[in-house]
Amino acid sequence: MYRNQYDNDVSVWSPQGRIHQIEYAMEAVKQGAATLGIKGKKYAVVVALKRASSDLSSHQKKIIPIDEHAGISIAGLTSDARILSRFMRTECLNHRYVYGSPLSISRLVSSVGDKAQTGTQIMGRRPYGVGLLVAGCDESGPHVYYICPSSNFYECKCMAIGARSQSARTYLERHKDNFKDVEDLGELVAHALRALRDCLPNDSELTTKNVSVGYVGTEVPFTMKDDDEVAEYLKMIEEEKVAVPATGEEETMETQ
Repeated sequence: MYRNQYDNDVSVWSPQGRIHQIEYAMEAVKQGAATLGIKGKKYAVVVALKRASSDLSSHQKKIIPIDEHAGISIAGLTSDARILSRFMRTECLNHRYVYGSPLSISRLVSSVGDKAQTGTQIMGRRPYGVGLLVAGCDESGPHVYYICPSSNFYECKCMAIGARSQSARTYLERHKDNFKDVEDLGELVAHALRALRDCLPNDSELTTKNVSVGYVGTEVPFTMKDDDEVAEYLKMIEEEKVAVPATGEEETMETQ
């Protein structure tokens, strides 16, 4: 039995109990540029690597504001992300109009999961080929959720998705117990950028052109930082790289 006998439609199961179209959508997330999210005591932070399709084009935006208290970072197909982000904005606006208060992050994420699930069971449709990291803050504090193309969603202490994201997850797993006590926004963003730096090829560096930062807090609306606005955060981790070679390990630091 060959795989292509069972991957023509999302409503067809393989004998192994798998739906290959969903697996292909999840593979699209793995091919996207890396992005990660971290939840602290007062803030939720997302950072993302931006790609340019050619030297003549600008970098693709990866972080999308949803409401004053929420935003998303994406890995995968940007066109699918635009559809889901428009849906999320509509849900937030409708809730504010009816109830006069922001929509809770858990209900927002659950609504997106329900919408994504319909594409996994109806003939002639396909799953959304994008993974979303949702950073938000509500009455219960900051949150980071991961929404998978399979329509599953998980609340996370921290999470990294996209190409070469395993290196970032290794860093996050090593420090995950420290994030919950971090109250300083700069420290939380620095942790995120250190993890993101591990996703880069050896011949690349984090710059103001290829990095985006987004954050939201209990008293801070969702804010995006791009281009020169990211310089202050990059400077924090660059100073660390300069300080360490004093031990005589210059060559080792250059390769990290």
